[in-house]
Amino acid sequence: MLDSPLARAQADDVIDALTLGQRLRALRTTAGLTLAEVADAVGIATSHLSVLENGKREAKLSELQAIARAVGASLDELLSAAPLTGRAALEVELARVQAGPLFASLGIPPLPLRKSVSDEAIATVLALHAELQRVHSERAATPEEARRANTELRRTMRDRGNYFGELEQRAAELLRAVGHEGGPLSQRLAAELAAHLGFSLHYVGDLPASTRSVTDLEHGRIYLPVQTAPGRDARTTLLQALAGHVLGRSEPRDYAEFLTQRVETNYLAAALLIPEADAVSFLQRAKQRRELAVEDLRDAFAVSYETAAHRFTNLATEHLEIPVHFLKVSSQGVLAKAYENDSVQFPTDALGAVEGQLVCRKWSARQVFDEPDRFSPYHQYTDKPTGTYWCTSRIESGAGGDFSISVGTPFAHVKWFRGRETDRRGASTCPSPECCRRAPADLAARWSGRARPQARIHASLLATLPTESFPGVDQTEVLGFLERHAPSG
Repeated sequence: MLDSPLARAQADDVIDALTLGQRLRALRTTAGLTLAEVADAVGIATSHLSVLENGKREAKLSELQAIARAVGASLDELLSAAPLTGRAALEVELARVQAGPLFASLGIPPLPLRKSVSDEAIATVLALHAELQRVHSERAATPEEARRANTELRRTMRDRGNYFGELEQRAAELLRAVGHEGGPLSQRLAAELAAHLGFSLHYVGDLPASTRSVTDLEHGRIYLPVQTAPGRDARTTLLQALAGHVLGRSEPRDYAEFLTQRVETNYLAAALLIPEADAVSFLQRAKQRRELAVEDLRDAFAVSYETAAHRFTNLATEHLEIPVHFLKVSSQGVLAKAYENDSVQFPTDALGAVEGQLVCRKWSARQVFDEPDRFSPYHQYTDKPTGTYWCTSRIESGAGGDFSISVGTPFAHVKWFRGRETDRRGASTCPSPECCRRAPADLAARWSGRARPQARIHASLLATLPTESFPGVDQTEVLGFLERHAPSG
């Protein structure tokens, strides 16, 4: 049985930038050295060393080796994941808390980390934050448990660059076993893979509505629908069923385990549809030509745009050294899926969950719905709080309606992509509510207490209860609609 790569990543003791910064400072001060002395010895700017000590930037391994030598310590001492003690531990925890979504939702300025701030004051802030966290947790029902699990899962995926080498290796072994010689995986080879694993395929018209497939492990049967749902590849349904068997996971004990299993199952199925070796070779050639395009990956391997976009995020950082983000957004602007390792800021609730949040209407993921040409890819540059990003978006239709699929990257990496010459520009200050979430003051005052919209069911179920509106309802859109349709006079 293949060990869970996500579970292993979560169990690893990995030192974060804040803890590393505190160790840098502690070793430097113990050695009796100033910032300038260590920076000169290492050959970096004093300001750069200060940023490292404050945990605001990750250091290169070569820098860490040089710093360790300069302060007379070993690299192991510097990178130790052992817990910090005393004041350093308090400062690290305070910085982590104040950078989190719950603290940000309070709308109060952070407590500055100065020597004049006592340990007791820091401990008090941390205790208050912990109590707020407890209250949020107690109020959370099963949907909130799922949202918290999704938040932690996204963090783990980001730490790995959304790349799981163990699953890539397993996919390669399975493809070799059925004689796959490269390129797209045909439906015939997918069926032969099922036979290789000891399963016969049975297409039925009465599959339970809540399932995509049902596997009978006792009799070696996989039941599949006679008709594939709109927008869904029949190979994907079969491969996901086979992946679940290959991974050998037991019945999930909680929502976090369920989500982990789903991610791994979908990943293995995608790695079978778009084999790593072929895809990486294809993408590297495109990068050399500065012609990277998700639609080319889609066409080359005969998959959906969403599958190609997901697979691009698996391989782009690991093999092309390109940080990326991915969004799947409904036509109402509701975020259904998201991934990032490029510091873009997705909308979140107080617990850091993104599912069900409204995406900024100025992002390409929503602007694309206003584009009449749905055949060509939509490209846009957007200035966001963490920098300028380029995104490529496309709309896909399925049983659940229309969704935009977007892949983006920071401006520094757009030179590798086709569509970089676009003149479409946008500017977003989200998550600031003044950007597009809060209706203009005059409209809000005009319609205060005079409107009662009803949200679509799926949107209200996904969204957390807001403080100024109805669940799942875009207040700005609603008030603008009322204003346009109000009788004159």
